[in-house]
Amino acid sequence: MCIRDSYVPADLVQPRVALAVSGEAELLNRTTAAAAERMFAAAAAAGVTMTLASGYRSYATQTATYNGYVSARGQAAADTASARPGYSEHQTGWAFDIGDGGGACSFQPCFAEQPAAVWAKANAYRFGFVVRYPLMLHPITGYYYESWHLRYIGVEAATDMKKRGIGTLEEYFGLKAAPGYP
Repeated sequence: MCIRDSYVPADLVQPRVALAVSGEAELLNRTTAAAAERMFAAAAAAGVTMTLASGYRSYATQTATYNGYVSARGQAAADTASARPGYSEHQTGWAFDIGDGGGACSFQPCFAEQPAAVWAKANAYRFGFVVRYPLMLHPITGYYYESWHLRYIGVEAATDMKKRGIGTLEEYFGLKAAPGYP
Protein backbone atom coordinates (compact mmCIF):
# COMPACT_ATOMS: atom_id res chain seq x y z
CA MET A 1 0.00 0.00 0.00
CA CYS A 2 1.33 3.40 -0.94
CA ILE A 3 1.49 6.16 1.67
CA ARG A 4 0.85 9.71 0.46
CA ASP A 5 4.02 11.73 0.04
CA SER A 6 2.63 14.34 2.41
CA TYR A 7 1.78 11.87 5.21
CA VAL A 8 3.37 12.58 8.59
CA PRO A 9 2.04 10.86 11.73
CA ALA A 10 0.35 13.45 13.95
CA ASP A 11 1.76 11.98 17.17
CA LEU A 12 5.51 11.72 16.55
CA VAL A 13 7.58 11.87 19.74
CA GLN A 14 11.15 11.20 20.73
CA PRO A 15 11.24 8.06 22.89
CA ARG A 16 13.38 8.08 26.03
CA VAL A 17 15.89 5.53 24.71
CA ALA A 18 19.54 5.58 23.66
CA LEU A 19 19.77 7.27 20.28
CA ALA A 20 22.28 6.69 17.49
CA VAL A 21 20.57 9.28 15.25
CA SER A 22 19.26 12.83 15.34
CA GLY A 23 16.54 14.81 13.65
CA GLU A 24 13.44 13.10 12.28
CA ALA A 25 15.05 9.63 12.60
CA GLU A 26 14.83 9.86 16.41
CA LEU A 27 11.03 10.01 16.29
CA LEU A 28 8.34 7.30 16.52
CA ASN A 29 4.59 7.50 16.90
CA ARG A 30 3.48 7.75 20.52
CA THR A 31 2.34 4.11 20.85
CA THR A 32 5.50 2.68 19.31
CA ALA A 33 7.68 5.02 21.38
CA ALA A 34 6.09 3.89 24.67
CA ALA A 35 6.55 0.22 23.78
CA ALA A 36 10.14 0.88 22.64
CA GLU A 37 10.92 2.54 25.97
CA ARG A 38 9.75 -0.56 27.83
CA MET A 39 11.67 -2.88 25.49
CA PHE A 40 14.93 -0.91 25.62
CA ALA A 41 14.71 -0.79 29.44
CA ALA A 42 14.21 -4.57 29.60
CA ALA A 43 17.17 -5.12 27.25
CA ALA A 44 19.33 -2.86 29.42
CA ALA A 45 18.23 -4.75 32.55
CA ALA A 46 19.40 -7.93 30.80
CA GLY A 47 22.77 -6.30 30.12
CA VAL A 48 22.12 -5.67 26.43
CA THR A 49 22.88 -2.31 24.83
CA MET A 50 20.25 -1.29 22.29
CA THR A 51 20.01 1.99 20.40
CA LEU A 52 17.44 3.55 18.13
CA ALA A 53 19.32 3.59 14.82
CA SER A 54 16.57 4.86 12.52
CA GLY A 55 12.99 5.75 13.35
CA TYR A 56 10.59 7.93 11.39
CA ARG A 57 11.59 8.62 7.82
CA SER A 58 9.80 11.26 5.78
CA TYR A 59 8.91 10.69 2.14
CA ALA A 60 11.79 12.97 1.13
CA THR A 61 14.29 11.07 3.28
CA GLN A 62 13.06 7.72 1.94
CA THR A 63 13.42 9.07 -1.60
CA ALA A 64 17.07 9.88 -0.92
CA THR A 65 17.64 6.52 0.82
CA TYR A 66 16.05 4.50 -1.96
CA ASN A 67 17.80 6.45 -4.71
CA GLY A 68 21.13 5.76 -2.98
CA TYR A 69 20.42 2.01 -3.17
CA VAL A 70 19.40 2.31 -6.82
CA SER A 71 22.60 4.19 -7.66
CA ALA A 72 24.76 1.63 -5.88
CA ARG A 73 22.96 -1.61 -6.82
CA GLY A 74 20.42 -0.99 -9.55
CA GLN A 75 16.65 -0.88 -9.14
CA ALA A 76 15.99 -4.65 -8.95
CA ALA A 77 18.46 -5.13 -6.09
CA ALA A 78 17.38 -1.90 -4.42
CA ASP A 79 13.79 -3.19 -4.30
CA THR A 80 14.90 -6.11 -2.07
CA ALA A 81 16.80 -3.88 0.35
CA SER A 82 14.90 -0.60 0.57
CA ALA A 83 11.26 0.38 0.23
CA ARG A 84 10.40 2.74 -2.55
CA PRO A 85 9.28 6.21 -1.44
CA GLY A 86 5.73 6.01 -0.13
CA TYR A 87 6.05 2.32 0.82
CA SER A 88 8.35 2.48 3.85
CA GLU A 89 7.05 1.39 7.24
CA HIS A 90 9.36 4.02 8.71
CA GLN A 91 7.09 6.75 7.30
CA THR A 92 4.21 5.44 9.45
CA GLY A 93 6.11 5.79 12.73
CA TRP A 94 5.32 2.12 13.55
CA ALA A 95 8.76 0.74 12.56
CA PHE A 96 12.35 1.44 13.48
CA ASP A 97 15.83 0.01 13.23
CA ILE A 98 17.94 -0.92 16.23
CA GLY A 99 21.67 -0.81 16.77
CA ASP A 100 23.99 -1.92 19.52
CA GLY A 101 25.85 1.32 20.15
CA GLY A 102 29.05 -0.06 18.61
CA GLY A 103 28.17 0.18 14.95
CA ALA A 104 30.55 -2.49 13.67
CA CYS A 105 27.74 -4.48 12.04
CA SER A 106 25.10 -1.77 11.65
CA PHE A 107 22.66 -2.59 8.85
CA GLN A 108 24.77 -5.58 7.81
CA PRO A 109 24.00 -9.33 7.93
CA CYS A 110 26.50 -9.79 10.82
CA PHE A 111 24.22 -7.65 13.04
CA ALA A 112 22.03 -10.76 13.50
CA GLU A 113 24.78 -12.20 15.72
CA GLN A 114 25.12 -9.12 17.92
CA PRO A 115 23.55 -9.19 21.41
CA ALA A 116 20.96 -6.50 20.57
CA ALA A 117 19.63 -8.48 17.60
CA VAL A 118 19.73 -11.82 19.41
CA TRP A 119 17.87 -10.33 22.38
CA ALA A 120 15.29 -8.59 20.15
CA LYS A 121 14.60 -11.76 18.17
CA ALA A 122 13.93 -13.66 21.41
CA ASN A 123 12.10 -10.95 23.37
CA ALA A 124 10.64 -8.19 21.17
CA TYR A 125 7.25 -9.90 20.96
CA ARG A 126 6.78 -9.31 24.71
CA PHE A 127 6.62 -5.59 23.93
CA GLY A 128 4.52 -5.87 20.76
CA PHE A 129 7.30 -5.97 18.16
CA VAL A 130 8.24 -8.40 15.42
CA VAL A 131 11.42 -8.66 13.38
CA ARG A 132 9.66 -7.57 10.22
CA TYR A 133 11.92 -9.18 7.62
CA PRO A 134 12.99 -12.60 8.97
CA LEU A 135 15.80 -14.79 7.67
CA MET A 136 15.02 -16.76 4.50
CA LEU A 137 11.48 -15.40 4.19
CA HIS A 138 12.24 -12.79 1.51
CA PRO A 139 10.05 -14.56 -1.08
CA ILE A 140 7.13 -13.74 1.24
CA THR A 141 8.10 -10.27 2.50
CA GLY A 142 9.92 -9.00 -0.57
CA TYR A 143 12.93 -7.93 1.50
CA TYR A 144 16.04 -9.74 2.57
CA TYR A 145 16.71 -10.41 6.26
CA GLU A 146 16.91 -7.29 8.39
CA SER A 147 17.56 -8.36 11.96
CA TRP A 148 17.55 -4.69 12.95
CA HIS A 149 14.12 -3.73 11.57
CA LEU A 150 11.34 -3.98 14.17
CA ARG A 151 7.65 -3.29 13.59
CA TYR A 152 5.12 -2.62 16.32
CA ILE A 153 1.91 -4.69 15.98
CA GLY A 154 0.83 -4.92 19.63
CA VAL A 155 1.61 -7.44 22.34
CA GLU A 156 -1.38 -9.68 21.62
CA ALA A 157 -0.63 -10.12 17.90
CA ALA A 158 3.16 -10.38 18.36
CA THR A 159 2.72 -13.01 21.09
CA ASP A 160 0.23 -14.94 18.97
CA MET A 161 2.66 -14.94 16.03
CA LYS A 162 5.44 -16.20 18.31
CA LYS A 163 3.28 -18.97 19.84
CA ARG A 164 2.05 -20.13 16.44
CA GLY A 165 5.46 -19.96 14.80
CA ILE A 166 4.34 -17.48 12.15
CA GLY A 167 7.28 -15.50 10.81
CA THR A 168 5.77 -12.74 8.69
CA LEU A 169 2.93 -10.25 8.80
CA GLU A 170 1.99 -11.40 5.31
CA GLU A 171 1.29 -14.91 6.64
CA TYR A 172 -0.32 -13.71 9.87
CA PHE A 173 -2.73 -11.27 8.26
CA GLY A 174 -3.26 -13.25 5.04
CA LEU A 175 -1.62 -10.61 2.85
CA LYS A 176 -0.25 -11.28 -0.60
CA ALA A 177 3.39 -12.29 -0.58
CA ALA A 178 5.89 -9.63 -1.65
CA PRO A 179 3.52 -7.31 -3.43
CA GLY A 180 4.99 -5.66 -6.48
CA TYR A 181 5.03 -1.97 -7.14
CA PRO A 182 2.51 -0.43 -9.52
